[in-house]
Amino acid sequence: MRPNPLLTALGYAPTDRVVIFHADDIGMCGATVDAYADLLDVGALTSAALMVPCPAAAEGAAVARRYPHADLGVHLTITSEWDVLRWGPVSTRDPASGLLDAEGRFPCTVQAVQATARPDAVRSELAAQVSRARAWGVDITHVDSHMGALAHPKFLPAVMALAGQEGVPAMYPRMNRAGWRAQGFDAAGAAGAWGYGRLLEHAGRPLVDGLYMLPLEGGSDHLELTRRVLATLPPGLTHFILHPARDTPELRAICGDWPGRVANYEAFRDPRMKGVIADSGVHAIGYRPLRDWMRARA
Repeated sequence: MRPNPLLTALGYAPTDRVVIFHADDIGMCGATVDAYADLLDVGALTSAALMVPCPAAAEGAAVARRYPHADLGVHLTITSEWDVLRWGPVSTRDPASGLLDAEGRFPCTVQAVQATARPDAVRSELAAQVSRARAWGVDITHVDSHMGALAHPKFLPAVMALAGQEGVPAMYPRMNRAGWRAQGFDAAGAAGAWGYGRLLEHAGRPLVDGLYMLPLEGGSDHLELTRRVLATLPPGLTHFILHPARDTPELRAICGDWPGRVANYEAFRDPRMKGVIADSGVHAIGYRPLRDWMRARA
């Protein structure tokens, strides 16, 4: 694929490696909020996203308000995947919406919500989540999708329409067909995802070139892992995902993958991480420059 035109628009060379170090799941529980505050203090994190329907989301928004440089988006959420901590829609309690399971919460799996949720109900729910974040004082820099649940042809138009109305980027990769196949799409799905990305780019929507997520399996040394990953990143704009959380009894009770979340947090809390990033030669940015570029073109 040709180089991402967004790179030159933001002042980078087509061969530069630009990375958004992005914390997902902020507000899921208190352990994520405390970790978020710690990482804002350290300064290696460049972006994050808030899970508005979750129990500690308002606390996460309050943290962002205390940090003028905080780059915080909305982690649009239509699934509730844990057994002991559940959440549901902020816009409705109507079972006919397809957004509720037998417990009155979001469905547990991506497959379930994609099968049952009505597109109009999803559209209303996403708008309600963004509206609530704004009411909490969040200067929304972007939107993205929890568990990728919104990466479905019947939901994507609502996501992109909302992002356009808000004047914020919606995280979407500009991968070719092979890249989408590597993400698990079949041939038809990969062709559709690639074509949709081309339409978005033609419409002036900022897109990322690739995705990387620090693992959630086990609790190894994720600082050294990050060093190795950054050394091999190709040119372009990468959305680099971590799921930071403090090691607390609450987190251990909720998440079977808590060691990975803690390892993500410890790596980016380590004062050496800023040096790892600098030594790698990548350029670290958040979503605010992408948002500003998008709004300037509107």
